[in-house]
Amino acid sequence: MNDTRPSALNLQALARQVMLAEGFEPDFPPATRQQLADINAHPPVLAASDKVRDLRGMLWSSIDNDSSKDLDQIEVVERLPNGGVKVMVGIADVDAFVAQSTPIDQHAAKETTTVYTGIINFSMLPEELSTGASSLLENVDRPGIVVEFVVDAGGSISSSDVYRAILRNKAQLTYNAVGPWLEGTAAAPPKVAASSELQAQLKLQNDVAQELKKLRFDHGALNIDTSEVHPVVLNQQVVDVVKQEKNHATELIEDFMIAANGVVARLLEKVPSLRRIVKTPAHWDGIVRIAAAHGETLPAQADSKALNDFLLKRKAADPDHFADLSLAVIKLIGPGEYVLECPGDPEQGHFGLAVQDYTHSTAPNRRFADVVTQRLIKALLDGKPGPYSDDELTGIAANCTQKEDAARKVEREMSKRLAAVAMSHRVGETFDAIVTGVTPKGTFVRVMKPHIEGLLAQGAQGLHVGDKVRAKLTRTDVQRGFIDFVKA
Repeated sequence: MNDTRPSALNLQALARQVMLAEGFEPDFPPATRQQLADINAHPPVLAASDKVRDLRGMLWSSIDNDSSKDLDQIEVVERLPNGGVKVMVGIADVDAFVAQSTPIDQHAAKETTTVYTGIINFSMLPEELSTGASSLLENVDRPGIVVEFVVDAGGSISSSDVYRAILRNKAQLTYNAVGPWLEGTAAAPPKVAASSELQAQLKLQNDVAQELKKLRFDHGALNIDTSEVHPVVLNQQVVDVVKQEKNHATELIEDFMIAANGVVARLLEKVPSLRRIVKTPAHWDGIVRIAAAHGETLPAQADSKALNDFLLKRKAADPDHFADLSLAVIKLIGPGEYVLECPGDPEQGHFGLAVQDYTHSTAPNRRFADVVTQRLIKALLDGKPGPYSDDELTGIAANCTQKEDAARKVEREMSKRLAAVAMSHRVGETFDAIVTGVTPKGTFVRVMKPHIEGLLAQGAQGLHVGDKVRAKLTRTDVQRGFIDFVKA
């Protein structure tokens, strides 16, 4: 079955079916419409006070994907006289729009996350809100929460603060435009080229982020390549899939968000709160065996620094296979999860990030855990009791973990289907590929360009994981997400 031009509507319907199969309820209940009308009629009052700072005059900017409208955070930095740099991350104050236990909040609490399927987004919040009123869009005033921290010359955080503010995004930018400019491989995007002040601001942000990243890796944060791909859509048709490449802009945002989330976690140490953890791997022995197969020795006890040193060495020695090595390691480490942490509880930490204090706070338009954390922050700043009981936080943590796992399944299923669409017009072509799996279900190969995987339906005899082959595309099945090759 070679379905060469399935309509975007069919793909959207297929995505919806997958969402329902994984336990999501993508339709908003009727009561949310009235709440949206009330929000539009009575938006939050933006007024500076002793508890709310007016920071609209600062040169805030955002960097996100080309198509993103649900902007959760903006950034600005300032060089201090002592040589350190003050970093401020402004986070959209979703709680200012969506009160606890209201219809929109109840729906978000069930869904817990926005699911990005490549052809349609299933938003946790109504899009009129997440991409409109509560989004930190360019040149509009918004309520926000600021996470401020000072980074010294070695990349360490020396002090921090969290407070409420009024914010104004002065420049809405994208990873694909800013990243190459920061790396010196492309001209500045128009907004950046037009402002020497913005150029200096972004370069300083990049310098600080690189220092933060270096220190994280020195402490054992893992350098992983997940080889994410996303579709190229023209005229409502999927025409290709391309690998999502990291660059200095994506790293800038990643490192600022990791630092900000750490600041928030430490702020909330004195109250019951949600933590985002990745446990020390139970299957460390499997990771040790992988390293041994590559001629390397890892310690008998889990050691993230030793693992990262191994990963960096393999990435340099064999970049073609690094994505598959990363995936094998990720599976053995296991997924992240949300847990309740109360004062005095032992810290469980985040193995992949090599940090002990971590939560999710920087994406409240997209993740319910971040909205909950936002409410915990506000209660603490105002000296009020926490808005959730321990049992409620435990239930929220469990549901957020379960729905995040389900969202990954939806996104994987749709990624396979979109890849089948993109490859459907290339049946008969031959590609360079690598064997990624030899299983009872068959032998699987990953094409180098475009970055997609499929079944080697013929010619798999005698092949092993890691072997390079020439693979001819023979069939695609969009409905099931199948892509079949034969050895050329």
